[in-house]
Amino acid sequence: MKYEGMIIRPPSEAASLILQVTVGCSHNKCTFCSVYKEKRFRIKKIDEIEEDIMEASNYGFIERVFLCDGDALIIPQGRLVEILKSIKNNIKGVKRVGIYANAKSILRKTPDDLIELRELGLKIIYLGVETGSKELLKKIKKGAGYQQMVEAGRKVKEAGITLSVTVLLGIGGRDESVKHAMDTARILTDIDPDYVGALTVMLQFGTPLYEEHMSGEFVLPDTFGFLEELGLITANSDFTNCFFTSNHASNYLPIKARMPHEKDKTVKTIYDVIKSGDPGILKPEYLRGF
Repeated sequence: MKYEGMIIRPPSEAASLILQVTVGCSHNKCTFCSVYKEKRFRIKKIDEIEEDIMEASNYGFIERVFLCDGDALIIPQGRLVEILKSIKNNIKGVKRVGIYANAKSILRKTPDDLIELRELGLKIIYLGVETGSKELLKKIKKGAGYQQMVEAGRKVKEAGITLSVTVLLGIGGRDESVKHAMDTARILTDIDPDYVGALTVMLQFGTPLYEEHMSGEFVLPDTFGFLEELGLITANSDFTNCFFTSNHASNYLPIKARMPHEKDKTVKTIYDVIKSGDPGILKPEYLRGF
């Protein structure tokens, strides 16, 4: 299996076969992210991808495959169909294919395109929402506004594909902390995803956000400030049926909750920790990671 550069995948894809079909990210402008800065975006040639698929066909039964790098859904429909058909025909046991997407790549697909991809095995799409603040979405250069994010998320669900979104605690800094949290609760309610992963922003050297922090323009919330955001988001989001987590390595307080059934219990847990003011309850700084 041939990989170019550092490979990123969602925590839930830890046991999946990682198949690199694109190199880098088609957007690559988010102010908080340094992951793909050293990669020039390109879609791999089909013969490169086929070679990896044929190698994987010798591994035995593989239940899950994840297509990376960032925003692999941007691949033109015809080529993506060809990739999924090859996976289906050559790798034994595949029950689910997952992929990263952004709002732009989702909105470029027609409803029929997404249904076709689902029928070929694409069962989950990961969408980085980050915030529901219209101002912050523009400031961090997500490349999509509030309504585009909502439209993209709903479009995935309407196609019968599982939708997993991520949001970023702290991306509004200390000054926009409460507004960011409340607006994020609103957009999560409007999208109503199947999964939500709350991550905590970590400053990465070389990014515009890091430079803003070093100049004093951007100040992170303190540790319990991040938890206040988590509490506000969980308390003010309404879901039909969602698995909500903050168990990423970047977070201070890992939670897993089935919403809405465990909402009250989860909110109470978060605020009990905040009220305690005890940092010993939280993940120590040295164990946190990107």
